[in-house]
Amino acid sequence: MAQKHTLEELNNCSREELITIVLMMQGQLDALNDNIEKLIEQVRIANNYRFGKHTETLKSIEGQLSFFDEAEAACDESKKEPSAEEVLPAKRTVKKKGQRDLDLKDFPEEILPPYSVSEEQLDAFYGKNNWRRMPDETYKRLRHEPESWTVEIHTVEVYVGTDGDHQDEFLRGNRPRDLLRNSIVTPSLLASILNVKYVNSSALHRIEQEFQRNGVNISRQTMSNWIVKCSQMYFTPFVERMKQELLSLHVTQSDETPTQVIADSDHPNSKCYMWVHRSGEFYTRRPIVVYEYQKGRDHQKPLDFYKDYKGVLVTDSLQQYHLVDKKLPDVTNANCWAHARRDFADAVKAADKRIRRR
Repeated sequence: MAQKHTLEELNNCSREELITIVLMMQGQLDALNDNIEKLIEQVRIANNYRFGKHTETLKSIEGQLSFFDEAEAACDESKKEPSAEEVLPAKRTVKKKGQRDLDLKDFPEEILPPYSVSEEQLDAFYGKNNWRRMPDETYKRLRHEPESWTVEIHTVEVYVGTDGDHQDEFLRGNRPRDLLRNSIVTPSLLASILNVKYVNSSALHRIEQEFQRNGVNISRQTMSNWIVKCSQMYFTPFVERMKQELLSLHVTQSDETPTQVIADSDHPNSKCYMWVHRSGEFYTRRPIVVYEYQKGRDHQKPLDFYKDYKGVLVTDSLQQYHLVDKKLPDVTNANCWAHARRDFADAVKAADKRIRRR
């Protein structure tokens, strides 16, 4: 707390003491202005995070710094230059003929009986034989059948030996292998449940209700058992094969995001993490993305995943990845340019508009 001087004390101060007091006040004023400027910058950044665009693309921030030449990055000499008709706007929009037929060409067709007119109706309307038939009119409508259920009845021929070396031995016909032993589930039924559950983001109890409306009684517990058992029997080996392919690449990427799983949470504020490991940006022929759920994000998690990896691991600046780089000699940790750019982007956002125009 700065000392306060009365008017009498200032009148009794010498010239040197007054100079010292003024210099001290200037230092305090500079420090105060510096703190105010920092607070203003923090308010600008906070307002941008709250009200601005939540994206890191180059076009999102006016005057944002770029590490690369945009022309060189976007250059593609193999791309054909558009024609004048493609570049210039059309004077008027012309409706394409036959577009509906093109949209419906891949669907099966069912020809319905024609809507005919009897000769009695024709004679009554036109008079006896005062009419002739014209070309029929044809139009298309699209019918949707939301649910279709079929019970498959499988018959297996069974034989038994009556004499010879295989007497009293049974021989059965080769039957297709069941998805789950002694279960009514078929690949098509399970695929439908997985699609509604994970692609359309619908809960299992809603699927159960939809099945009941169609007269099919399959509980969500039964569907849960099917999903868990099939994931263990079929999906887990497939994910392991994807992991092998991923770790054979020279460049991989990894990141983690917090999530809360009530059953695995020790207290309401505890966090679990979903780790994602994927192939690099330039592996476009067969991209690989592997999700891995973990209760924490200590360095042992990525260490176990990349223990046999030899290559470059692109991540953010999380310290756990740097520990992986130190403990695994064949792994090189490369930080993400997007994360490195954030501090520069924040500096541009926090700067005064007059400074950004310079």
